[in-house]
Parts: sequence; C-alpha cells; structure tokens
Amino acid sequence: MPSFKITLAYDGTDYVGWQRQANGVSIQSLVEDALRVLDGRDVRVTGAGRTDAGVHALGQVAAFTIERTLSCDAVLRALNAHLPDAIRVLVADEAASTFHPRFGARTKTYRYRIWNGDVISPFERRYAWHIAGTLDFDAMRTAARLVEGRQDFAAFQASGGSATTSEREVFSSRFDCESPSPNPQSPLLVYDISGSGFLRHMVRNIVGSLVEVGRGRRPAGWIGDLLALRDRTAAGPTAPAMGLFLVGVEYGGALAALS
Repeated sequence: MPSFKITLAYDGTDYVGWQRQANGVSIQSLVEDALRVLDGRDVRVTGAGRTDAGVHALGQVAAFTIERTLSCDAVLRALNAHLPDAIRVLVADEAASTFHPRFGARTKTYRYRIWNGDVISPFERRYAWHIAGTLDFDAMRTAARLVEGRQDFAAFQASGGSATTSEREVFSSRFDCESPSPNPQSPLLVYDISGSGFLRHMVRNIVGSLVEVGRGRRPAGWIGDLLALRDRTAAGPTAPAMGLFLVGVEYGGALAALS
C-alpha cells in the first residue's frame, strides 16, 4: 500500500480548521472525502499542525496511505479535481510508511500579518488584522526577540489544550515591514516565528501581547515578565485568526512551504 506526503495551501476563512469536527467543515475532512473518491474506501489523513478556524496555510503537510497504485502526479491531480478552489495540493511525494507529519517535524514556521493603516485594502481584509493608529514598530521588534530560546510559554497558552508541558523552543521571532517604517503607503507588518512546536493559540497570544507593546500600553520588557509569570490572564488578548498562516514545516532540513 503506497504512502504519500502532500503539501497543501488553503484559505481557512470558511472552515473550522484543519481537524475534522462534528460541527462544521474542516480541511482534513475535505481531503479525506476526496481520497474516498480516489481510493474507494475511507482513508485517514494526518496533518502536521492543527490550524484553528479561520487560520490559513501556505505549507501544511499531511500524509496518508492508499490501496491503489498511483503516481505522485496522479494523486496531485485527482485530489485537486475533488477539492474546493480554496484548498490546493501543491506537491505530492512518496513517503515511507513510518513518516508522521506531526511527530517527525523538526521546525514549524508561522506568519502573522498586521495591516497598520487607517483603511485596509478589501483584498487584505481576510488575511490580516486591521489596526488603525500608530504602532511603535521598533518596540514590537525588540519585544519579539524576547520569546526566542527554550522557555515556558504558559503565559501564551490557551485553555483546553492537550499539551503535557508548556515548555517550547522558539528558534526565531522577528517583525518586519514592507519599508523601513510603517506608513500609509506601506502599512503591512509581518511577524515570523519558527520553533520546535507551538501550544494552542500560542502565536496569536504572543502577537496580541506584542500589539499591546506597539500601542504603548506596555514596555518591550513586559514580554519577558510574562514569560516569568507563566500567567495567561496577565498577557494580552488573542489576535484574530485571519492574520495567521502556517508557512511551512521542516523535516531534516527541507522546508515544505511557499513563502
């Protein structure tokens, strides 16, 4: 029985997230529905990350095993023929039967987009958090670096998660923008974070706290204080889902993503 690894991109706006749920349509369920047509039986698909409702992906990775003998190109074409336009399989590769997209991942990279201008483009409203008013970009960039390293991220963990520990390692945490400083002509701020793994809502909670710094409500060093406190109620709000993208997943040095 051949096993496959696929890399997908999707607009998560209209879905309940990656994981199959009793109520609402998920990305996983649609891929499994397409594979049922392809293979004539129920096929279980495993994903690298359980993106939440409204979260997007540029490089989600998933794996499955089918009974039919098909080429990678045939799998790619067949899946895309039965998936909605908001979900595309970008690459299909053969995989070992032991490959697990979640447990085998070495690095995951997420991106959060903030539109910091008075008016947001109608073409960005589904893919960025619109924040009017000036943000202190330099303070946010300084604060972002404080979450790098192996630390306890309990202050940024949402309730209801299944993680046994809140310790994670963040390899890189950086803010950037389309010009040297935010301005009405180029108001897009981009936050990229890479790590060994992430807690439920961790990235969105970090971003919400960084925005508190940007608004001048807290100093940059407050992020370090939150990490030491390990208290979610002391941190900032959860940033909206629409600005978050799973950029890619790295396995042994190869990043499955489109940036």
